[in-house]
Amino acid sequence: MLEHLIQQRNRTYEEMVVEFSRLDEHATISARHLGRLARGERGSTGATPATRRALQSMFGMSLEDLLRPYQSVLEVTPPPANDSSLVLPSPGNERSILVMAADRARRFALLTSESTTPEAVDQLRDDVQRLALAYPQRPLPEILGDLAETQDTLFTLLERRQTPQQARQLHFLASVTSGLLAKASHDLADPHAAMLQARTAILCADQADHNGLRAWLRGLQSLVSYWAGRYAESVRYAEMGTVFASRSSGTASVWLPVSAARAYAALGNSEKAMTAIRAAEEAWHHVEPDEMDELGGTCTFNQPRTVYYAADALAWLPGHEQAVGYAERAVAAYADRRDPAWAFGDQAGSQADLAIARIAAGEIEGAYEAVSPVLDLEPSQRINGIIHSVQRVHQAVSRAGLAAEATDMIEQIEDFTTTPLRSLPR
Repeated sequence: MLEHLIQQRNRTYEEMVVEFSRLDEHATISARHLGRLARGERGSTGATPATRRALQSMFGMSLEDLLRPYQSVLEVTPPPANDSSLVLPSPGNERSILVMAADRARRFALLTSESTTPEAVDQLRDDVQRLALAYPQRPLPEILGDLAETQDTLFTLLERRQTPQQARQLHFLASVTSGLLAKASHDLADPHAAMLQARTAILCADQADHNGLRAWLRGLQSLVSYWAGRYAESVRYAEMGTVFASRSSGTASVWLPVSAARAYAALGNSEKAMTAIRAAEEAWHHVEPDEMDELGGTCTFNQPRTVYYAADALAWLPGHEQAVGYAERAVAAYADRRDPAWAFGDQAGSQADLAIARIAAGEIEGAYEAVSPVLDLEPSQRINGIIHSVQRVHQAVSRAGLAAEATDMIEQIEDFTTTPLRSLPR
């Protein structure tokens, strides 16, 4: 019955999973698991109460009825009409209304006063920090609207007359927000929009006169170029950022050399890649957190990301003696989801790098074990970098001549990459 209703709605399993996650904040399910339920390959005993509630809200039937053969269910009760108005409302609507009202009140308080008060600036800083902290740990669709609205609010305020101190603070926050939107554009596989946002962010950073922010933005440009396959450009942006990082003390001074390491490795220059990795590790001895690091999340570079970037660099150098070691350390660094440094994108990249290192050693089963958790990610988490990382695993299998031994893994990778985040309905 479940399979019939999904077909009737003319939706893919991935699209249904996105709708499913909105019905109950405690309910999670992968497209693969939903498909197995629909085909009758899984029973109802393993479903959590939250999953049962969400499925009943979605289809108006109990999980037991949804898993029965289509004809036997019809004998008991006709299927619900294919009318979205009959779908039960998701629980917690009252809370959603209150959140919307609070957001409207906040915007009114920020934009209707004749001058921007210190309290308003503090509120905006809290908003930007909340988004920076949420970005690496939450699916992009959940925060993108807030990001765009916050940028709009900051630009609106900057178009008014401000005191020099307020203007500097607002330009700083507008720059960070535009940087986060550059990252969002990159995650949606739009490097052109990403660079446009980054350039706007740099203009704001110049107005704020903040070297740590300038260095961080060059790191973002290096990242966008790297995943777009423009490796020489990625090195150039990383080196441009070191000028500003030398005048600051923040963690961008670590991010820039290890970013260059990845690009050097992709260009096949193992010597410069290893030199840059060592430079990044040495830079940790001189770091003193700055205003960017105080925001946290995407705005700071941490030790786990350093190890992950190093592993990502060595994944370009098949058979490198340190590739497996760095990749294993990176995977271990992201094992605890409660760690504030945890990021689903970096965790997935680390697991893909471990799979590539194991493929180089001829360990197909170990590679499959490493990449399997990545292939279970929801479409809303399949950002551009993760898609590229998984495709690199596919390429590594082909280059190693092990495609015949890795048929299941190849098929799952190809299925995974057909539904990236950018393909979801807007």
